Amino acid sequence: MSDLKLEDEYQKIAEIQEGEEDGLLAKENVVGVGVGHKIKAEKDTGEPCLTIFVAQKLDPEIIKTDAMIPETVQKFKTDVIETGDIFAEIDINDDLSETKEVSVEALRTRVRPVEGGFSVGHINITAGTYATAVCDVKPYPGIPTKYYVLSNNHVLANSNDAKIGDPILQPGPYDGGVYPADMIAYLSRFVPIRFDGSNNYVDAAIAEGKFHVLDREIYWIGYVKGVRAMTKPGEIVQKTGRTTNHTTGKVMSLNATINVNYGSSRVARFSRQILTTNMSAGGDSGSLLCDMNENAVGLLFAGSSTVTVHNSILYVQKLLGIRIV
Repeated sequence: MSDLKLEDEYQKIAEIQEGEEDGLLAKENVVGVGVGHKIKAEKDTGEPCLTIFVAQKLDPEIIKTDAMIPETVQKFKTDVIETGDIFAEIDINDDLSETKEVSVEALRTRVRPVEGGFSVGHINITAGTYATAVCDVKPYPGIPTKYYVLSNNHVLANSNDAKIGDPILQPGPYDGGVYPADMIAYLSRFVPIRFDGSNNYVDAAIAEGKFHVLDREIYWIGYVKGVRAMTKPGEIVQKTGRTTNHTTGKVMSLNATINVNYGSSRVARFSRQILTTNMSAGGDSGSLLCDMNENAVGLLFAGSSTVTVHNSILYVQKLLGIRIV
């Protein structure tokens, strides 16, 4: 998978990261590596650096020598950020009643046509989020013959355990969706998640539904105007999701390689990811990440109490063979 080019100094750090990240990720307590800004006294300095994400910041006196993070890697400074363990933000065993509630207006109801941000899910999961409606990349220009729900593999394909043709419900089963009354689509294709230590790029799937049932509009955001890559940290972004509704965040790191826990002792490594400040909770998986000009930039799929992780939308489009606009 080719790199997404970043701006100037950030790209230079990304090239250094490629050669160093395996060694850094092998260190005890490290969960991710990416390109970000140096943070001092909880403030963004704007200085490009190699960001190391750790499950927990520890007292230097108790860290083994081989687990220490160097202050610099080649000519660039490093910065250590505590994230806690990072989890896919839904699991078949999750109790979503324990996730934080923003208001009683959370998007868990039945709605037709379905808007982005509302509850959706494979018949055998709890609930995730409907990103938006999409089409096949071809024919364009032309007359599409199929229309799809876009969300995560672990929302629509039950973390690889589903079969093509399985029912997709809106709202998701946890939110009261039942088969066949609430079926809006059937699983069409997904990118398998690899749990063998090799790199994943997306947690993504699509399900085919009827044109008049699937809407491209995203609740509180509107219609996606374009698709673009993120090229430097610091930008403000937004999403609408089933659990935390409409939220905003700040891009902390790009080109990130992150270990994500899927439960049942399964951990998957993801590369070329976008990390933002915390803007989600369990059940928000599948939300479409947009910039503040309504351009799609990512697909939310994982997080912790301090960060949220998103696939690059360009990789989602390429690997699923779809177009969003």
